Amino acid sequence: MRKPWIVGVAGAVLAALLLGACGDPQSAPEEAPPSVAGPDASPTTRQRAATAAPDAETDADADAAKAAKAPKVLYLGDSLAMENQTVLGTFLKDDLGARYTSAPYSGTTLCDYLEGTADRSLVPTKDKAAALVRRLSPDYVVLQFWGNAWDYTPCMDGITYGKARTKYFQRYTAAAEQLTDQIANAGGAHRPTIVWVLQGPDPITPDRVRRVNALYEKQAKASGDMVADAGRAVSPAADRYTWTQYLPCTPYEREHDGYCTQPGRARTALHHDEDYLHFCLAPTTSKPKPCPVLSPGITRMAREITRAIADARS
Repeated sequence: MRKPWIVGVAGAVLAALLLGACGDPQSAPEEAPPSVAGPDASPTTRQRAATAAPDAETDADADAAKAAKAPKVLYLGDSLAMENQTVLGTFLKDDLGARYTSAPYSGTTLCDYLEGTADRSLVPTKDKAAALVRRLSPDYVVLQFWGNAWDYTPCMDGITYGKARTKYFQRYTAAAEQLTDQIANAGGAHRPTIVWVLQGPDPITPDRVRRVNALYEKQAKASGDMVADAGRAVSPAADRYTWTQYLPCTPYEREHDGYCTQPGRARTALHHDEDYLHFCLAPTTSKPKPCPVLSPGITRMAREITRAIADARS
């Protein structure tokens, strides 16, 4: 059942969603292993080093092999990615040893990350998808976009779902194809796999998000890429596209403190009382940033994206 406050706060929530803000791309630092013994070491030190060298070399080889298998992941998207980025990075690093970079911008849509749109885009040239792929050479590019198309999204040229639905999906489809091509071309011989993140239910325009997800699935199939159905993790089991503020706790949430906020009913909160769209349980701020509090919806989506990448590598 739709909450009575949803329609009343929709404008405020969307305004917060569409405020442009950025997270500077950051990658985990890489350090070279120290030498076992330097050229000026004493004979005793050299002898000890020689004795220890086989084990040290074995450990170094194991570390090198582990690093070689660790995926490099680039995460791009809108305000949902903005609030998710820290939690997703933690899961990817802890579970997969990933080298992780995130560069989300709130209020964006796919065309904002296309090269050639710098003069009417919320994403600067240096952080366009292709530019980041050329610079970072990732194995995976994770794309999480709710499907923004408002006056705050100039690269859509005013084409919105509310005003021109057919043109909206045509434009969105073309942007998905262009973005795929630009990422693939930028990767060259090391073409990254694109991970299209499927979105959760939208109580205002439920059919829109259903069609956006279908578009992502179609594009992934056409280009040999993949999807991560993070949206299913924040949907009722009986109905993928029915919005809800609360869901039953998962085994993971019951095993970890802070998730089951209503223990008597074993339920967990997905949305803040005044925000039907985002999954951060802290109030929306004028300057979007990674979510500062534990939020079950974000954890659920991050775990599903991590699982999808892990399965693809197995």
